[in-house]
Amino acid sequence: MNKKTIAILVICLAAFLLIPLAASAQNEGKDQAACKYCGMDLNVYAHSRMLVTYDDGSSVGTCSLHCLSVELALHIDKTPKSVEVGDYKTKKLIDAEKATWVIGGGKPGVMTKRSKWAFENKADADAFIKENGGIPATFDEAIKASYEDMYSDTKMIREKRRMKRMMKKSTAPVTPMEQHK
Repeated sequence: MNKKTIAILVICLAAFLLIPLAASAQNEGKDQAACKYCGMDLNVYAHSRMLVTYDDGSSVGTCSLHCLSVELALHIDKTPKSVEVGDYKTKKLIDAEKATWVIGGGKPGVMTKRSKWAFENKADADAFIKENGGIPATFDEAIKASYEDMYSDTKMIREKRRMKRMMKKSTAPVTPMEQHK
């Protein structure tokens, strides 16, 4: 084989190996099992999960509007092409901007004190409000509320995690060395 043939083979081999890596980087959020920011299982939180796809083809999945707000704030130079949210009732991903959102009410939120739920059908949102309270909202109003709540929500999350760590330490088995202290 001559040098030209070897060079072509090397280029083809490199392309064969790199193309799947580039494709997986673009699908990064679609196959994600856990939230990038808090580690929560996206299947368990299918009713509140969110998926942002940027104009560069990359995507990120989060467990909630709270974590999506963190993602968007940290990547301010990236332009979202689409934002999807889990329908509270069906758990399927829907267009966040077309959804009817419900802010507040008696149902605890995900990563937030003031809940923010999305519904594909306005009738489902109205039924939710009738049963649990809250007010109807647009996506812009819901994400604005998420940013307004960020400080108190982050403080709440830190306190819950601190308490969890303390509980874990207090229930940890005592080693023989610690018994004699």
